[in-house]
Parts: sequence; C-alpha cells; structure tokens
Amino acid sequence: MTDLELAAAQAYVRLLSATRAVLDDDRRPLLTPPLLTAPIAEADRALDALGMAGNEAGFFRLVARLQPVVSEEHRGT
Repeated sequence: MTDLELAAAQAYVRLLSATRAVLDDDRRPLLTPPLLTAPIAEADRALDALGMAGNEAGFFRLVARLQPVVSEEHRGT
C-alpha cells in the first residue's frame, strides 16, 4: 500500500469512527454536523490526493486491506 493509499484509508476509518461516536451521542444532536466537518474534509483531501474521488469500489478495497474486520462485518449485512 502506498503512502497516499494508506492516508486515504486511515482518513476514512477515522471518519467512520467519528461518525459512529457522534451519532451514538443522543445528548448533543445539534453538534453532529460541526463535529464531522474536520474528518469529512480530511477524507475528501486524501481521496483527491490519491485520485480516487468517485471510485468507491477501489477505495473500499484499500480500506479492507487496512481494516479487514470492518470488511468482514459488512459482508454479513
């Protein structure tokens, strides 16, 4: 995996983790959009740098290489 591929996959995993954490917090629903702004921007920049914006299939193959557990969980749904 190249440095750009790794950066993009890691950015996505951080975005996924942040999204889960924010959406699981029922106490602060109005804070959800601002709390996700930074991880979304990071993921967008990483995908643009990699040249994979719009190539979800290829990108998710990279994520599966980085985080096979996430990939396995999604196969069951």
